[in-house]
Amino acid sequence: MAHLLSLQRPDGSWEGEVVWNTMILSQYVIVRALVASPVPAADHALVVRHFEVTRTPEGGWGLHPDAGPSVYCTTLAYCALRLLGLDAGHPLCEGARGWLHAQPGQVRAIPTWGKFWLAQLGLYDYAAVNPLPPELFLLPRALPFHPDRLYCHTRTIYQAMAYLYGARAVTRPDIAPELRVELFAGRPPVPADRTALGPDAHYPPHRLLRALFTALTWYERAPVGWLRGRALRRCLRRVVHEQAVTGQAGISPVSSLLNVLVLHASGAGSRRVDEALEGVEKWRLQDEAEGIRYAGARSQSWDTAFAVEALLAGPRTPEVPAALRNACRFLAGAQLTGDVPDAAVTARAPSVGGWCFSEGGHRWPVSDCTAEAAGALLHAAGDLEAPALPPDGVARARAFLLHRQNRDGGFGTYEPRRGPKALERLNPSEMFTNCVVEDSYIECTGSALAALAAMRDRGPACGRAVRFLLGSQLPDGSWPAAWGVYRIYGTYFAVRGLRAAGVPQEHPALRRAADWLESVQRPDGGWGEHHSGCLTGRYTEDTVSRPVQTAWALLALLDLLEPGAPAVRRGIEWLCAHQQQGGGWRQDAPAGVFFGSAMLDYRLYEAYFPLSALGRWLSAETSEKRS
Repeated sequence: MAHLLSLQRPDGSWEGEVVWNTMILSQYVIVRALVASPVPAADHALVVRHFEVTRTPEGGWGLHPDAGPSVYCTTLAYCALRLLGLDAGHPLCEGARGWLHAQPGQVRAIPTWGKFWLAQLGLYDYAAVNPLPPELFLLPRALPFHPDRLYCHTRTIYQAMAYLYGARAVTRPDIAPELRVELFAGRPPVPADRTALGPDAHYPPHRLLRALFTALTWYERAPVGWLRGRALRRCLRRVVHEQAVTGQAGISPVSSLLNVLVLHASGAGSRRVDEALEGVEKWRLQDEAEGIRYAGARSQSWDTAFAVEALLAGPRTPEVPAALRNACRFLAGAQLTGDVPDAAVTARAPSVGGWCFSEGGHRWPVSDCTAEAAGALLHAAGDLEAPALPPDGVARARAFLLHRQNRDGGFGTYEPRRGPKALERLNPSEMFTNCVVEDSYIECTGSALAALAAMRDRGPACGRAVRFLLGSQLPDGSWPAAWGVYRIYGTYFAVRGLRAAGVPQEHPALRRAADWLESVQRPDGGWGEHHSGCLTGRYTEDTVSRPVQTAWALLALLDLLEPGAPAVRRGIEWLCAHQQQGGGWRQDAPAGVFFGSAMLDYRLYEAYFPLSALGRWLSAETSEKRS
C-alpha cells in the first residue's frame, strides 16, 4: 500500500506508462520533417536515447516490448534516425539496415501501412500501395460496409490515410535519394510490389479484399475528378472535426500524426499545423532513462479506478482516506458531462456520462473505463464524507453503459457494434487483427456487470449480459479476452461480473472456471500466461509465473473458493515471496493487448492488481475467522 500511495499524483490520479513500440516516435520524427518543423535540436539526444534502449539484440525494433524486430517498426525507425541527422554508418542505422536487408522480401515487402508511410517520404510509388480511395467516405451510411460502421480507431486512421492517398501527398526530404538507395539496396519498389508481403504480415488480406484492391487499382488510374475532389473535402472535414473536438489530441497519436499531415497537405497554414503538432505533445513521455517517446494511450482514469479498488480491498492504513478522497475527486471530475458538437460529422456516439481511458481531454469515453470509474466511486462512498458521484452522475453513467450494450448482451468499448463481424475478413492492416468492427468483449461485459451491480441495477440488461458471459465460456472453463493476456484475464473479468450479478458460486459455469484456474496453476504456486496465446487462440503457459496473472487468477478464485483453499494459499504465498524490497512487484512481460497482435506493457498493473489480491484475501480470511 505504501508503494502504491507513493505513486499517486498531486491531482489525485495514478498513471502508469502503457508501453507499446517505437512506431509512434518514428512517425513523429517523420511528420515533423515533412511539415518543415523538425524535431528541436534540444530533443535529439533523448529521442535517440529511446531508440537505443528499445533496440532488439538483432539490431531492429519490434512491434511490442517482448517481440523481436519487425520490418515495419525497423524501417520507420531507420528513416527517423536518418532524418534526425544520424549518419548511415552510425551503429544504430548500420545494424538496422543490415537486419532489413537480410529479411525475406526486404523493405519492399513491408506491410501496407509501411508502404503508405514510405510513400509520404517519396520512397514508395503510390502505385505500389494498396488503394484507399477517399470516395469510400461518400458511400451511403446505410451500407453495411460504410467506413462509419468500422471500429473508431480504424476509421479515424483511415479517414486521414484516405485523404493523403487520394491527394497523392508527397513531401520528399533532402535525404530521400540516399534513403531510397540505403533501404532498397539498388532495387527500388515497383507497382508489382504492392502485393509483396514479408514476415510482418501475420494476417494476409482475404482473397475478397485482394480482388477488391485489384479492381480499385484500375479506378485509380483515372479517378473521376469531381468525385475525388468531393471525397477529399469530406475526409478533410472529418479530420478537422476530429482535431477540434479532441483538443487537437485525436483519439490517439497514431491518428493525430496523420491528421497533421492532412492539414499540411490541404494547405491549412502553418498556424493550424503547429496547433495540431502541439496537440500531439499531450501523448509525450520523457525521462533520462528511456528518453522521449509518445504513448499510444494515457491511462489516468483506468489506473486510478483500479488503484482505488486496491486500496479498498484490504485493511486501511492512516494515509488511505486522504488518498481515496483525492482519487475520487479526480475521477468524479473526469466524467464527461456533454456530447461533442456536430457529432454526426464523424459519426460519434453519445459521450455524456462516460469516462475516457485518460483524464478525458480527448472526449473518447469507453464502456469499461466508465464501469470501473463509476464502480470505484460507488465502492468508495462508505469511506468518504459524502458520495463523490451524485445521483445524476450515476444515472448518466448507467445510460452511457447501456448504450454500449450489443444485441447479444455483451458490451462494446467506445460504441455498440455497428457493422457485421464478417467485415473482419476485409482487414487491410496485415499486421493486426480484431480491428475492423466493434465486438462484444468478455472483459467489458464483466466490468459493466460489476458497475451495474454497484448501481443496484439488476434489470433486463444485466440478465442479457449474464447470458452472454455464460454462453461465451469455452469448454475448458475459461473465457477468452480481447484486451489482456488472455484466458486468465478474460476469466477474471467474467467471474467478477457473474458474481457481482448474483450468480452463485455453485453454478456449473463457475465451478468449471475454478477447476480450470486450479489446473493451470504452476508448480511454484503462481500463474503465468504467455502473450503468444492471443495469436493462436489457446492458453499458452509462460516459462515463469507472473505477478499480474497470479493476481488475476487469485481475484477470480477468491470469488469462487474459500480463502483457505490450497490453490489460493499457494498463490498468496507466491505473491508474498516475490514482492520487491520497495513494496511492488516486477511483471517483466506484456499483460495488455491492442489490435489483437499489439501487446502492451501496463506498468502500473504490477502495483495494484497484486495489492488487490492480497487485500481481498486478508479481508476474506479475517471474515472467515470471525464467523
